[in-house]
Amino acid sequence: MEDDEGYQPDPRRWRALTVCLSAGFMTLLDISIVNVALPSIRDGLDASPGQLQWVLAGYSLAFGLVLVPAGRVGDARGRRTVFLAALALFVLTSTAAGLAQSGWWLVAARLAQGAAAGLLNPQTNGVIQDMFRGAERGRAFGAMGATIGLSTAVGPLAGGLILALDTSSEGWRWVFLVNVPVGLVAILLGWRLLPADRHSSRRESLDPVGTGLLGAALVLLLLPLVQERQWTGWLPWLLVPAGLAAVMLFVRWERRFVARGHAPLIDPDLYHLRSFRLGSLLAAAYFAGFTSLFFVLALFLQVGEDYSPLMSGLAVTPFALGSAAAAAAGGRIVAYAGRKLVMVGLTLVIGGLIVTDVVVAIVGGESYIGWAMAVPLLVAGIGSGLVIAPNRTLTLADVPVQRGGVASGVLQVGQRVGSSVGIACVGAVFFHVQSRAGSWADGVTWSLWAAIGFLAVAFALGVADWRGRAAAA
Repeated sequence: MEDDEGYQPDPRRWRALTVCLSAGFMTLLDISIVNVALPSIRDGLDASPGQLQWVLAGYSLAFGLVLVPAGRVGDARGRRTVFLAALALFVLTSTAAGLAQSGWWLVAARLAQGAAAGLLNPQTNGVIQDMFRGAERGRAFGAMGATIGLSTAVGPLAGGLILALDTSSEGWRWVFLVNVPVGLVAILLGWRLLPADRHSSRRESLDPVGTGLLGAALVLLLLPLVQERQWTGWLPWLLVPAGLAAVMLFVRWERRFVARGHAPLIDPDLYHLRSFRLGSLLAAAYFAGFTSLFFVLALFLQVGEDYSPLMSGLAVTPFALGSAAAAAAGGRIVAYAGRKLVMVGLTLVIGGLIVTDVVVAIVGGESYIGWAMAVPLLVAGIGSGLVIAPNRTLTLADVPVQRGGVASGVLQVGQRVGSSVGIACVGAVFFHVQSRAGSWADGVTWSLWAAIGFLAVAFALGVADWRGRAAAA
């Protein structure tokens, strides 16, 4: 048990937490708020489908790769310093994204923006650990979970509102520039309210080589998918074996890194725990499936069905609202229901998406298609709320307390990487079918089933964990 002797609660702790959660909300909002702006970005910058995919996937990829090293930086260099520096970097990169003059400029800005978000978010966990104890700490982490759910719920709607207020061809820039005033206020408040740094005498290596190898491997594996329409012939697919070779180099490097006494970027010993191994893979597969949905639905509704960005955001809001509502209930009953709860959630998500595909096939081209999709998307959202938070609880249940921080970071890395892979794969299917068939509805149908394929993998992993738990019991 943690020793609370000498602990004096900081009277500023709840205000400091509000600042941290506001900054974290802003970075998580940027994962989904951009979806409804994609058609406007395409028209404004003459961006290619590959560039649009990288605008989304690149943010998640950079976010995920930085998470684990960022936690170490905060532990060793001081959370307040790292939080404020990351927030300043996020403001600068948001400005660069809002001022982008080309598709690749925007992609580069989004990669840097994702890295800043990944550097910032682990500091909130550390601040909660430092400033709260006992039941208050539980309430603080609960507020953090609610913030994560809310950011998902309001992202598409917030993007739609911004574009509704500025209907010019440059309106999409405010999706990024809105972060600037919010971030500047958060920097000022953070400077005043966050506790002074207590520098650690420990200087752990941040494993830049491992981070670089993993990033190179993922980029090599994703490039042929993202650029499938721009690169012709078979030569680009040689990048796939090169990416697999980079994965092998990463694994070898991590083993050597551990042998030298350093903490690895991804601790291989964690994967000896069946619950963590299967749960983290389930999370990656699930995020690959569900994150990509908002990407293709935004393009389908705005370009294929001529919806405004605001109406497009409203159309997918039932999914996010259902997810936010069910997440609270899922967190309360997961201790009793166990892995079965996650499997029920996955069943609802898959069933909701199958019905959504039927709706697209039947009423595609009608003005009320957004309303017709509301109920199946709500069902899918409820299922999503029964997957993400309960799976996190079950995945970390058997992890030793002293390794909980590293395990949580590795789990988040898997989620962000899964999002990048899903956007690349499902996006490639969507653009390939749409261009060949000339039908946005056909593109959505095939991409929905590609997403369902990832969810089916997640379901199979859940079954494997459930059976393993039953056998152990």
